[in-house]
Amino acid sequence: MNPTLVNFNTLSQAEEYLEFFGIPFDPQVVNVNRLHILKKFSQFIRENNIDAASLTDATTFTQTCDALASAYNLFTTSTSVEQKLFKVFQDHPSNVVMVSEIEIE
Repeated sequence: MNPTLVNFNTLSQAEEYLEFFGIPFDPQVVNVNRLHILKKFSQFIRENNIDAASLTDATTFTQTCDALASAYNLFTTSTSVEQKLFKVFQDHPSNVVMVSEIEIE
């Protein structure tokens, strides 16, 4: 295995990923949004079909870095509530009728 991939596979915290890719970050932004940043990073990886196992390839490395930078930058300009990444934000209670669902005949 390539040393880059070996190092990448040991990362677990948002700060570690940001440092690995050399992305400057505000610790306060990361402290508040760490799970959201990693979740969005994961979504960007899937959406762009990036194969993290190919981090030896310069293009893949750059794409992965860009995905993380985009995820981090998203939370410098918006909030986790606005992004609604987690299931708790997406599920509507079953006993609630939304006003938009009411039709007048």
